[in-house]
Amino acid sequence: MIKTEPSNLELPEDVNTLQQMVMHLLADVDDLNKQLAWYKRYIFGRRSEQLDPSQLILFEGLGVEAEEPSQETPVAALSSPKKCNGNHKGRRPLPTELPRERIEHHPPKEQLVCSGCGQPKQIIGQEITEQLDYVPASFVVRQHVRYKYACRQCQEGVCIADLPAFPIDKGRPGSGLLAHVLTSKYADHLPLHRMEGIFARHGIDLQRSTLCDWVGACSDLLYPIVAEIHRQIMESAKIHTDDTPVPVQIRGRKKTRKGYLWAYIGQGNNVVFDYTPTRCREGPIAFLGDYGGFVQADAYQGYDKLFAKGKCTEVGCWAHGRRKFFDAKDSDPGRAYQMLALIGKLYDVERQAKEEGLDTADVVNLRQQSSKPILEQIHSYLEGWSGQVLPKSPVGKAVTYALGQWVALNRYVDHGILSIDNNLAERVLRMVVIGRKNWLFAGSDNGGTRAAVIYSMVASCKLCGLDPFAYLRDVIDRVSTHPAREISQLIPSNWKALHVSPETGGASSNI
Repeated sequence: MIKTEPSNLELPEDVNTLQQMVMHLLADVDDLNKQLAWYKRYIFGRRSEQLDPSQLILFEGLGVEAEEPSQETPVAALSSPKKCNGNHKGRRPLPTELPRERIEHHPPKEQLVCSGCGQPKQIIGQEITEQLDYVPASFVVRQHVRYKYACRQCQEGVCIADLPAFPIDKGRPGSGLLAHVLTSKYADHLPLHRMEGIFARHGIDLQRSTLCDWVGACSDLLYPIVAEIHRQIMESAKIHTDDTPVPVQIRGRKKTRKGYLWAYIGQGNNVVFDYTPTRCREGPIAFLGDYGGFVQADAYQGYDKLFAKGKCTEVGCWAHGRRKFFDAKDSDPGRAYQMLALIGKLYDVERQAKEEGLDTADVVNLRQQSSKPILEQIHSYLEGWSGQVLPKSPVGKAVTYALGQWVALNRYVDHGILSIDNNLAERVLRMVVIGRKNWLFAGSDNGGTRAAVIYSMVASCKLCGLDPFAYLRDVIDRVSTHPAREISQLIPSNWKALHVSPETGGASSNI
């Protein structure tokens, strides 16, 4: 017989109390199992939140109906439809602005004489086949030659031209090299130690510590432009904001802690990143100050004090609300899919407004006519479910979130400039998320602040459709001598209007 030690836990003698304890423990076990399933799906499963349309057609009362296939339609055609290639016009032409290198090919000499009359053949046309090739990036050394002048007779009055302003005082790097380093790290997510190896293959010995110093110098150089973007964002009628953690190395130790980068996006494609050592509420409060417009964010409690001041107005995010019901579809598919179908109809209205190119007034009218009845139906379901589901269950948490954010989630309907969700901020932050998988951590809090400055420039360029390299190369070359009163000319949106023609456009992928 196995002997067990007596337990110090004193169980109540009342059977009802014991039953209640068991029910609470079973509820906790069920909640933990659901959390474990969510984490497994998050780590090993698909991250996409797309739904199978066949799941949504079950809710006929919501207006999501399936068409009955005709009897003449083959089953194979329904199960595996083939794309029509009738509009396929072949390969896309190569960009016309790329330089062309002409290589001529002539037939062999014996074929250039006519076999019938013996006369030489003449050229009657040509066929051009284009092949895209790559020429490795190259370095160039620019010699600034300053001639000295003097009077040969008096041997006095020696004069020499002044050196032009360099991006880094007494430094060797030119604006093109600095722009390449910044673009490679913050737009293409290439760590400095990899750049060090790439440069070494070109025969250039540049230590990563030197590259790091250059990044810091460029951050100081570009900070006035970021401050101007911040000023213009504060004048915007709405601001999208979100945050993401970044590992920060602890000085003197081989460990990291969490710092945070906050993205603030205003109208006019202006983006500013702000770095804070912690995720406390003082970060957004210090950045936004007395801002009085709309602030679209998630339900993070750190914004509560900001909204409690009463100067800015909270706007909710339906993408966050939808995500919580999506996570609940395994545990409560009936309610989850029903709510996902309704939220999908809200997004159908936004898609219609975008496709028709409606202005803000027409967007409000469309939302009032189409979205408001759907929202009333959603609210009716949420109120009914709130007393039926367990608060700690996934669907219970989704219902609690939606009801707690209900006023903020409905605010977009009355204002045409507002978005249904905060996905813009999440797309902007994605560049940081991808970057930290490559450069792994920031070296210090100062490194996080420098990264915030340069991310601000790169993200603004991408939203404006600009090539970050072309922009940075020009601005780094001119910012030190540019008049401070005209600094607004150097922010990406204004720089594009001055330097990029509508015909050429920008050469950058959208965020």
